[in-house]
Formats: sequence, C-alpha cells, structure tokens
Amino acid sequence: MKKILGIIASPRNLGNSEMMVKEISSHIPLAHELNLLRLSDFNIRHCTGCYQCLFKKEGCVLDDDLHIIQNAILDADALIVAAPAYFLGANAALKLLLDRGLSFLNHVEKLWGKPAVGIAVAGIEGKEGSTLLGIESFLKLTMTEVKKTAIAYGALPGEVFFNEQNKKTAAELGESLFAPAPEKKAYACPLCGGDTFRFLGDNKVKCMLCSNSGTMRMESGSPVFEINKGEHELFLTKEETIQHGEWLQKMKGRFKEQKSRLKEISMAYKEGGNWIKP
Repeated sequence: MKKILGIIASPRNLGNSEMMVKEISSHIPLAHELNLLRLSDFNIRHCTGCYQCLFKKEGCVLDDDLHIIQNAILDADALIVAAPAYFLGANAALKLLLDRGLSFLNHVEKLWGKPAVGIAVAGIEGKEGSTLLGIESFLKLTMTEVKKTAIAYGALPGEVFFNEQNKKTAAELGESLFAPAPEKKAYACPLCGGDTFRFLGDNKVKCMLCSNSGTMRMESGSPVFEINKGEHELFLTKEETIQHGEWLQKMKGRFKEQKSRLKEISMAYKEGGNWIKP
C-alpha cells in the first residue's frame, strides 16, 4: 500500500486547501493511506545560513520540528502539496520550510524522483499571483517528479467545490500522481517545464522556475522558448543536484580562505542604524 503525504500550507482547519488534498487523494487509483501535515502546526524556525546541516548526519542544528516534517517526506511514496494565495503568493509557511531545504541535500537518494502533484487555491479568480510558481518551486527544489499542478478558486471554506470544475481538477491530479510523467508543454521551458517567465527585452527571457535564461520567438502564433542550461544547476538532474550540495560544502573552505577579508568588509558595517527589537 502506498503512503501519500499531504502537505497543507494553510493555517485554516478544514479549509479549501485541506479539502482539495483529500479530494485529490480520493481519485488516486492505487491503494494508499493518506497522511496529512499542516505546516502551521509545527515549529519551523528561520534558516540561519550556517550550513551545518550539510556536514552533520543528524541534520539541522536548530531545535525545532523540521526533523518531523523531513522524516514524513522521506517516508512517503508520493506528495500532494496545497497552498492558498496570501497577497498574490503562496502562504509563507511553504517558503519557510523550503528555506530549510539545505538539509534535504543529505537525502538526495531518497527524495529524487518522488512523484508529486500540487494545487494552489485562490479566493478570487485570476488573483493567484505567484502561488502556483511557489508550489512548483517547492516541489522541484525538494527533488520530486512533478506530475501535474493546477489552480482552484474559492475563498470561503468549502466554496472551492461550488464549482464542479475544481472536483474535475482534483480528479485529474489524483489520477496523474502515479501515471507516466507528462510531456513538456510546447510553450514551456524546455529544461524544467516551467511556464512562468520574466521578459527582459530584445526577446530575452528568464525562466522563473529553474532561473535559466534564453530567448523567445513566435512560431505559428505560439511562443517558443529556447533556454540555455547554466553552469550551476539546482535540480535539473540528480547528478547536478549532488554537485550543488558539494559546491555548498566547499563554502566552508572558501570562508576559511577569505576569513580575514570578509571580516574586514563586515566590520565596516557593524555600526549605523537603530535596531527595533521586541
């Protein structure tokens, strides 16, 4: 029996995000158990950028609930991630967890290719902003194989199912979780499949999912993107993800080599400004 983990980045109990996860689960064709995890139930501290998790087998040195969430993800056979739109972006709980993602680089073998789907929930149609992009970034940077993502609209708890289309969307997501990987869309980034771009002028673009740059041209009335792989990749292949972790580990050596110079620069900014604290 498959273990499915539903990660809910909404603080609302029995809200639209939670209901969508459960509806998606009901359409997964394989026998499974659904385990649910609401991020707001856990103490997730802010990453301090100390890099210690890259060198310690026990993981992050911060004393909080990250290990509970991480173990649940590692133990799952597949993920369903849901997040509501808060001020045109995914609820910050999702990014707070992702900011601790360096510790996940110690578990590439267990995480790589884990099937996942994502659902963004927005209260006003067309006002989801970057919510879906935030979910896709979370899924990509936790090394999953993203089978499908979608947006559902509904503000009041349960309103998401006023619209029958949202149930159809949930069914499509559930059915796709263990299905073969979908083909990349013609109008998407050819490297990562992302469909969100920053337009830089002169037909230059940057994919906002994998952060690689390239060009766009119109062909038969449709955009065609040519994106070039950068020298430093975070999640496009398993090998490059491992290399990213190794590059981060070398930061310790770089710091030791440049310690005096770095301290000199930093100390020049020690004074100045008035701190407001609680």
